[in-house]
Amino acid sequence: MAAARYGSIAIASSQIHISAPSISAAVAHMETELGVQLFIRHPSKGMTLTPVGTQVMQECEHLLERASRLYDIASDSSDAIQGLLRVGCFQSLTPMIAPEVIFGFKRAFNRIDLQLVEGDQPELMTRLQNAEIDVAITYDLQLSEDVQFEVLCQLPPHVLVSELHPLAQQNAVTLGELAAQPMALLDLPLSRDYFLSLFAEAGVEPNIVARSRSEDVIRSLVTNGIGYALFNVRPKSDQSLDGKRFKRLRLAGKHRPMLLGLATYAPAKRPRLAQVFMQRCRAYISDQYIPGMSAASYFDPYVNPAPDAES
Repeated sequence: MAAARYGSIAIASSQIHISAPSISAAVAHMETELGVQLFIRHPSKGMTLTPVGTQVMQECEHLLERASRLYDIASDSSDAIQGLLRVGCFQSLTPMIAPEVIFGFKRAFNRIDLQLVEGDQPELMTRLQNAEIDVAITYDLQLSEDVQFEVLCQLPPHVLVSELHPLAQQNAVTLGELAAQPMALLDLPLSRDYFLSLFAEAGVEPNIVARSRSEDVIRSLVTNGIGYALFNVRPKSDQSLDGKRFKRLRLAGKHRPMLLGLATYAPAKRPRLAQVFMQRCRAYISDQYIPGMSAASYFDPYVNPAPDAES
């Protein structure tokens, strides 16, 4: 709506405090989802709505008007728009999720005292159970019965290789093909177990030559030809910190995706402020759009089930 109202993604970005690439990606996702062109792009002259885009915008106005009532309800309670909100975030997700979703919430309600806690899964679960955080944005990894988990989106595994890797020209690779190649393993608790379980289920064993708890270190090892790596997150950049590029390849076959969502401690009463924050997360994170991440550029059977042959 902001892009349509101002006729410019750059101006819309400055008005609603969301990055221009995020707005552009969201518009592209919406056009893909609906299967229509919403805007006509005019080089150096902004953008205008198509006839169907005008109709869609009218519906969006109605939707946002209804959605705004949620905040009106929240605003009726003083403790819902002010006070302390403690949000945990899985450390590899924080650079992408935190600016737009977590700190964007702080901008919307500037009387909030926001505390961000980064950590791996065991640390986040311990903090939830000790009432040190109200909600965690994390994965569905080894959740105890007293942790309530709400799925927001799926992140299937994919492969990173250097541009000069022997498999770099393939669109997809199997775990069998990867097994003989050197691997750089993201050595985070539970994440490590998840990646290794993929090989175990395929009946092959990876050739691990390097390990690190840092995603940036692993990407640099990949781009420098040390080995390939498996990841679930999809940062928009295709470069490591040293400026060298990597390629993302589809991991062929069916593999359980990581589920990204909201974790809360079931026995504890959920603060109203946390409820409002969780509503924002539901609006901002989905299979169609994840802040800070590139779109899944390949078909994945878990995220997008294959269409019926007769349809």
